[in-house]
Amino acid sequence: MEIPQYPASRPLSLEDKPLLDNHFEQIQPRVSEFTFAGLFLFRRAHDYHLTYVHNSLVLLGKGYDYRSYFMPPLGGDIEAALDVLFGSGLELYGADEAFVAKYMTNKDLQVNEERDSFDYLYLREELADLPGNRFHKKKNRINYFSTRHNYEVETLSPAHSAGCLALLEVWQSMANLDENITLNLELEATAEALPMAKVLNLEGVVISVAGAVKAFALGERLNRETSVCHFEKADPFMEGLSQLVNREFAAQLFTDCRYINREQDLGEAGLRKAKLSYHPFELVKKFIVRQQPNKNVALSSKV
Repeated sequence: MEIPQYPASRPLSLEDKPLLDNHFEQIQPRVSEFTFAGLFLFRRAHDYHLTYVHNSLVLLGKGYDYRSYFMPPLGGDIEAALDVLFGSGLELYGADEAFVAKYMTNKDLQVNEERDSFDYLYLREELADLPGNRFHKKKNRINYFSTRHNYEVETLSPAHSAGCLALLEVWQSMANLDENITLNLELEATAEALPMAKVLNLEGVVISVAGAVKAFALGERLNRETSVCHFEKADPFMEGLSQLVNREFAAQLFTDCRYINREQDLGEAGLRKAKLSYHPFELVKKFIVRQQPNKNVALSSKV
């Protein structure tokens, strides 16, 4: 299905940052997609467009399966906008529990939990301190790395861009990007994010060994209590390094935040196991909503 071209529909651009930042400041989003940098850096991957429907700002996009969708409308007459958008045959992606509870009742809709898209929310202090026996294996792997390497932890700066890009090339050389489309798109987005970090209000942490960048993590503020880690890469040949950069992101950045959102697992078994092993405080549910022929809103779970 093609994205409907509503009046003034246009591709998302860098000039839209103040507009979207203002909306996100007002709603204080919990889902990781609702940050400008996250949207902008994946604008080609998801063909993001902006439009207005009944004075609501609406993000239109396409999933990795090429299905067209819209995201929860921002401002304006949200009820009226939803009627138009659902009436056009589009499905809603990225609605959280609060949005579903407020707007999805008394409509002829099917509301499905999208487990592969649930965000993993952690207590920042737990990721920074790794307390108790629950994190014993993480601490052991960090110790394994630190006893074998002299390393430096620094805040990301433009001076690190070349080293970070070189690390991405290692990942590109190892991955079958023709078969792993999502990884390819993530690497492209990360490569664009690094030189644009300041413009996009992204902050990062870098770990260097013998003067070479071996790991980095990059994120931004999601809401007043939460940061979101968009990108994290570590040299795959250095055991314990991925655990170290995860810890340092939590310890060094956004220290006024209580939570860190580490985004979804996209249904990848290994990634899900890794994210669960850090004992999330909460899985932030997201829903896909579609029209259905009967009048009862159906709640089901997609695992």
